Amino acid sequence: MRQLPAQPFRSHPFDDDKLKEECGVFGVIGVADAANFVALGMHALQHRGQEAGGIVAHDPVEGFNSARRFGYVRDNFTKASLMETLPGPIGIGHVRYSTAGSKGNTAIRDVQPFFGEFSMGGCAIAHNGNITNAAALRRELIERGSIFQSSSDSECIIHLMARSIQKNIPERMKDALRRVEGAFSVVAMTRTKLIGVRDPLGVRPLVLGRVGEGWALSSETCGLDIIGAEFIREIDPGEMVVIDAKGIESFRPFEQRKSRFCIFEHVYFSRPDSILGGRSVYETRRQIGVELAKEAPVEADLVCPVPDSGTPAAIGYSQESGIPYAMGIIRNQYMGRTFIEPTEQIRNMGVRLKLNVNRGLIKGKRIILVDDSVVRGTTSMKIKEMILDAGAAEVHFRIASPPTAWPCFYGVDTPEKEKLLASTMTEDEMRDFIGVDSLKFISLDGLYRAAGEAKGRDNASPQYCDACFSGDYPVAPSDQLEKGFQLKAAE
Repeated sequence: MRQLPAQPFRSHPFDDDKLKEECGVFGVIGVADAANFVALGMHALQHRGQEAGGIVAHDPVEGFNSARRFGYVRDNFTKASLMETLPGPIGIGHVRYSTAGSKGNTAIRDVQPFFGEFSMGGCAIAHNGNITNAAALRRELIERGSIFQSSSDSECIIHLMARSIQKNIPERMKDALRRVEGAFSVVAMTRTKLIGVRDPLGVRPLVLGRVGEGWALSSETCGLDIIGAEFIREIDPGEMVVIDAKGIESFRPFEQRKSRFCIFEHVYFSRPDSILGGRSVYETRRQIGVELAKEAPVEADLVCPVPDSGTPAAIGYSQESGIPYAMGIIRNQYMGRTFIEPTEQIRNMGVRLKLNVNRGLIKGKRIILVDDSVVRGTTSMKIKEMILDAGAAEVHFRIASPPTAWPCFYGVDTPEKEKLLASTMTEDEMRDFIGVDSLKFISLDGLYRAAGEAKGRDNASPQYCDACFSGDYPVAPSDQLEKGFQLKAAE
């Protein structure tokens, strides 16, 4: 038997064992006090980024104003004293996890939206995704005299726009984004225009809604729901929309390519009450559980989700298998990322600060635990220990995604490849490492079937971006290749 690696996964805290949900963008135009609508939209998108948030608004009299804050939207952008400083009928906002730049150590200058003043007026820009050639672009721009204010890859877009010779801001943005590789959903604004753009592959989501006489752009439909906006449609991959008082114009500034939307949006990132590609995220996740029950049945007494992201899949597994669904683990709803951890003793409690076992339910039972993913495996081990401490007879893990064996370079903060459990271990080795009676992941084809692709994955031309599972990167990660990252060998 192959020697297992010497504990490379054991020293990481609970929060470091989940993929970070990239970022969320939101914008509105044609409403009074637009910043208030933006704050609500950001609140609905809080699951996509909890580190910091920012809003830029424009008023015809007072011009552009901005506010950037660390922490939750509810703790910052609900104060009348702050919101009064952001007047006007147009605004955009951004919630962030650090994906590029100083990870986990963000400076306020890294918080979006970014703002640039051009000869034809100002422009603010908020970006969800990751620019895979940012390092090369940054070097080129600095050599030509650009002065960067942040460590974020997104700032490259502003500098590329500044160097464009086009006569208006939408045209300058087209110029800039044609130079950019990777994934981007962009919401931007000028004094009179709201702009939305998706990259040619449509890796990250962006939707359009109607709110009264105005319009809204959001990373997800749940952002439209919170402000009472009517969902109109998704922005197409490779499309730019420019919205002003006269209405909406649509442009196709990029060479047309086959869509490769991020399949992990269906598995984990998006809220279950959102609609993606015309499909309910909740229903896709429930169907993942159905597929899992077909692929990996096991005799047990209860199906329990690891809350909250494992819940829809656990419901589907229960319905398909006939094994009763139960809330065997309870989440502390008031546990936030800002919880004060004053002592080493409390820090070592880790997962117990967030999750607690329903002991009366678990004791003596054979338990199927359904979770969304296994990254480093540290959280799975701690949850298993909690379940066994509560007296469970058996613990079986069922995972609602294939093994995460490759890092994402398109806007998701994943560990380096060697720190991903599935990159160094087989499924059986992971089972032994975590210490459970069985461990099974949904197959890639099963995931595709759950997402509406009846025939599974088209290996010749995949319908989604699934690089974190397959190692099949639809856009070459130029900056990482330069650093020595090795792509999967051709089969």
